[in-house]
Amino acid sequence: MSMYNEKVMSHFTNPHNAGTMENPDAVGSFGSPVCGDMMEISLKITDGVIEDAKFRTFGCGSAIASSSVATEMIKGKTLEEALALTNNDFVAELGGLPEAKVHCSVLSEQAIKRAIYQYAKEHDLELEGLKGFDPDAEFEHDH
Repeated sequence: MSMYNEKVMSHFTNPHNAGTMENPDAVGSFGSPVCGDMMEISLKITDGVIEDAKFRTFGCGSAIASSSVATEMIKGKTLEEALALTNNDFVAELGGLPEAKVHCSVLSEQAIKRAIYQYAKEHDLELEGLKGFDPDAEFEHDH
């Protein structure tokens, strides 16, 4: 009996949008020194809408499944809509993660925010969802 549900296992064994992108408009990465997991996300952005997203994640099944579902969820969304999504949204979309693994989904949220932050800076965009965002903040861990 797996501690992961079918949807998590499916995204882990067949991750969507894995890999790198040619000439991305934005790249964000985030790593956790606590568990050693690392995620990098590349975005293709047209007129403020995320057309495509690709990720590379080094980590456990939960981190990979979260990255996979996160890239699926932000495609077609505006930058503000993508910024409004949190790791809890990704976990809910996956149908839940084991308690000890929920922090793995934070990688996706932070990597996405960092990619959009970089894009906003380069294009002089004021984004509501980035207010108070600190790209240099350390990984928060509850345990």
